[in-house]
Amino acid sequence: MRGLLREQIKRNVQVRGGWYQNFLQRPGEGKLKHVTMIPGIGIGPEITRSVQSVFSAINVPIKFDVIDNFNFESDDSQQKLKKNECILLGVMTEANQKYTDNYKFYKFLDLYANITMAFSVEGIKQKHQNTDIVVIRENTEGEYSGIEHEVYPGVIESIKITTKAASLRIAEYAFEFAHLSGRKKVTAVHKANIMKLVDGLYLQACREVAQRYPFIKYEEMIIDNCCMQLVKNPTQFDVMVLPNLYGSIVQNVVAGITGGVGMCAGASIGKDYMLFSQGCRHAGLDIAGKNIVNPSAILVSSTLMLRHLGLPNFADQISQAVTKTIVEKKVKTKDIGGQSTTEQFTEEVIRCLGK
Repeated sequence: MRGLLREQIKRNVQVRGGWYQNFLQRPGEGKLKHVTMIPGIGIGPEITRSVQSVFSAINVPIKFDVIDNFNFESDDSQQKLKKNECILLGVMTEANQKYTDNYKFYKFLDLYANITMAFSVEGIKQKHQNTDIVVIRENTEGEYSGIEHEVYPGVIESIKITTKAASLRIAEYAFEFAHLSGRKKVTAVHKANIMKLVDGLYLQACREVAQRYPFIKYEEMIIDNCCMQLVKNPTQFDVMVLPNLYGSIVQNVVAGITGGVGMCAGASIGKDYMLFSQGCRHAGLDIAGKNIVNPSAILVSSTLMLRHLGLPNFADQISQAVTKTIVEKKVKTKDIGGQSTTEQFTEEVIRCLGK
């Protein structure tokens, strides 16, 4: 089934009817659902407005509870974060920049699996075609634990924390995702040749989980070689599972080879909460407010949210419309070789809905 929707879009076939596309909702599934929205800073307000416009155009039964001027240190903001299961995030940062990459925010909601989806889209110039990679990053420990101190004047120590429990659950999520998505291979990325204990423990967990999925190919790759292979031959990768820091690096590499940050959808998943956002965490302060940002990534991320909420028809319509806007209508923002504004791109997506 992988790639079926993309082929249907190319052939301009309506994704409606047929044995493969029927969906039976639970009674009451069409009731208005509440989703927390954090526009944030930088390009965040612009891309979240794009989602709101598209949802409104096809009457998606979603009510956004918007948190403006979000600050994690605020008790009120923390309470609002836990109001709804799903969160749609523009770009979030803390006012004082105290915690690198908002580690405390993700830890607070236990959003332990950070996912970035990167694939080739026809009509966007790139060196490699047919790339289709899902990066699954452990999101709660590693170098992002935030434990640093000065042991002696001029000598700083930073502690990397790796636990068996966290390594097992990220490996389990990666293999489960591969199984349920019809993917064939999982690559565990590491630096166990140098960090023999911490990355060795992570690999041990990955190997344990891999044994439960004999029908999925499992391989291991050192992070150095991984980065080289990604820019040389990215089509060899399918699902990648990585500790926190390596995941942050590889997410940006796969974005770079498939059209940039504006083309990579993403999410952060936990047991009780799910956050949907761009796959790479860039504020875009240099282009914010100029009406030139590419909203494709957040639009596709919003379709992941809609499928999770039991609204697959709306998700399919939006996914098709974004692809048709780029591939057939040739409406592109500057980052992917066009001259259209954010508003023009969003308007074209709306025109393509249901067509």
